[in-house]
Amino acid sequence: MAARRELTFLLAEPERRLLRAIAARLPPWTTSDGLTVLGMVGALGTGVAYALATLSAAWLWAASAFLVVNWFGDSLDGTLARVRRAERPRYGYYLDHVVDAFSTAAIGAGIGLSPYVDLGVALAGVLAYLILSINIYLESQAFGVFRLGYSRIGPTEARIVLVAANIALALSGPNAAAVPVATGVATALVVGMFVMVAVRIGRNLSQLARLEPPPPPPPPPSVYRRTAFTAARASTYPAPTSHSP
Repeated sequence: MAARRELTFLLAEPERRLLRAIAARLPPWTTSDGLTVLGMVGALGTGVAYALATLSAAWLWAASAFLVVNWFGDSLDGTLARVRRAERPRYGYYLDHVVDAFSTAAIGAGIGLSPYVDLGVALAGVLAYLILSINIYLESQAFGVFRLGYSRIGPTEARIVLVAANIALALSGPNAAAVPVATGVATALVVGMFVMVAVRIGRNLSQLARLEPPPPPPPPPSVYRRTAFTAARASTYPAPTSHSP
């Protein structure tokens, strides 16, 4: 079933115009698959840069740069296919979401290996993000609408939050308070993600229950016995028929 795209997050419309303008100006040798690979490279680079931040906070600047690379490849691959009218809906849908899962894991693991966020909190964030994503994919099948994001927050806004955090941590330099603050903020975000998906799942189930109400309960067994007895009598003693003289 082809799902209608519905983009409601804060930067959806200006980002859509920007991406279409960039896609129209890309050289002919650029392909959607190549951009997907570029986005994956950006995600892996982000994770590695976060892990290397244990050596120097300067690696946080590299992590921010790789997040921009990830945004460029991940956001442009589908836009380029639509601009060139070369869409492969099922192929693109499958590839895009498989790559997104690996990208999320790479970035989350890198954050957990950095000196700023506890690894358990970071992996819980990966789990929460994947549950959010899975719910979006299920919604597209159940409702026929692909809502990329939750309320006003989408993948682009999430990247901006990470870049802003990177800049703040890099400028603060070595700071003993940075670790508990960063871990505390990350924990609050993870809890918020779980609450958000729980609320949305509850709303979806309520809507689906209205669209597909449960069948009425079966009659009690006594009704079945009376019905069977009546049917048996009708077959044993057929109703009299009138005959014309």
